[in-house]
Amino acid sequence: MRQPEVARLLSLVLATLLVAPVVVAGHRLLVRAAFLVEFLSAGEARPLSSLTAAPRRETMAVAGATVDRWVGATGGAPLVLVHGYAPGGKDEPRVQAAAALLARAGFDVAVPTIPGLTRGRLRPDDVQPVVATLATRAAPTVVVAVSVGAGPALLAAADPRVRDRVGTLLSLGGYASAPELLRFFLTGEYAWREVRGRVVHEPEVVRWFLEANGDLLDAPAREALADPARAGARLAAPSPAVSGLLAALSPERVARHIRARLVLVHGVDDRAVPYTESLRLAAARPERTRVVLVGVLDHVEAGRPRAWLSALRDLAALLLVVHGLRADG
Repeated sequence: MRQPEVARLLSLVLATLLVAPVVVAGHRLLVRAAFLVEFLSAGEARPLSSLTAAPRRETMAVAGATVDRWVGATGGAPLVLVHGYAPGGKDEPRVQAAAALLARAGFDVAVPTIPGLTRGRLRPDDVQPVVATLATRAAPTVVVAVSVGAGPALLAAADPRVRDRVGTLLSLGGYASAPELLRFFLTGEYAWREVRGRVVHEPEVVRWFLEANGDLLDAPAREALADPARAGARLAAPSPAVSGLLAALSPERVARHIRARLVLVHGVDDRAVPYTESLRLAAARPERTRVVLVGVLDHVEAGRPRAWLSALRDLAALLLVVHGLRADG
């Protein structure tokens, strides 16, 4: 099922809601359903844009961070959007589209640029822009983290300076363990308890990653990690510097310090970050944590579900997630 098919299916759901009695709760649900249609169709269907005015974008004054604010005419609940890999940071078109869509859905959205995620080289100091942005937001704030942006988002949510400001954190295709994510990225292998799997990554993508992080590796290490057959052995015994860095970038290490409600949404066919990472994070902090595994998402975009019945079930689950963000945030 591709994006147009997902859009048609969601449009049926939306049409059903339109003929329901128009009450406040029903209107909110309608807005959330319209948001989901537009998000999963990557803007090919635009029901929320048709229902709402375009939000305004302005620069936020945040010390130590470069941040934009997206807000509709009537304001909304405070939300921080933490992007994944995005060369343009907050100015990346797909990041701007997501921020605008969230603002149309009734959120006051702050979007910091995460410097490391503009270059494919996440570092511990990339947590600081999230912490600084959260420090300017009222409590409770919703945090939406996309892909590897879940790392700095979750680490910030555990930071004692701002953790009480976070009400709900939604991770979309995020990770728990930096060593496991690195192993998956270089070897294609993933595992959590009884779950095992392997995917084949494009060699040029692996080479790009190693070049972006070349400052951490000597030439023999780069050569070994570029070969999936040798990478596993090399990763089993990383240098102290690499081991320390990976530990610092692992949200599972500090998950017990997070006070927010966690909602972990993951596509079961995700080839960029395996869904086992959401299971791993939930095991590290099971209280007030919900895992939503779906087939209608690949990584952070619409995928091909295995059957219509499962697609409907997935869409209902995602609609509840989106609707619950405002209620719990």
